[in-house]
Amino acid sequence: MYKAVRARLRVLVCGAARAVRRDAGMVTSEYAMGIVAAVAFAVVLYKVVTGDQVSAELQAIVQRALDEGA
Repeated sequence: MYKAVRARLRVLVCGAARAVRRDAGMVTSEYAMGIVAAVAFAVVLYKVVTGDQVSAELQAIVQRALDEGA
């Protein structure tokens, strides 16, 4: 009985350790995909903010704020 329980416990513990090792590479790839997505979002945001229409709107907002403050 003791040997059977010990063998079953060893399978459970070793199986869990193998599962952890199997997922170790997934974490790195998930971080890489997150970084790629963040950089892509930053590029799109930069293009939108530096566009002519957005730039004109931002300048108009600043100009109105300065005109009302004076």
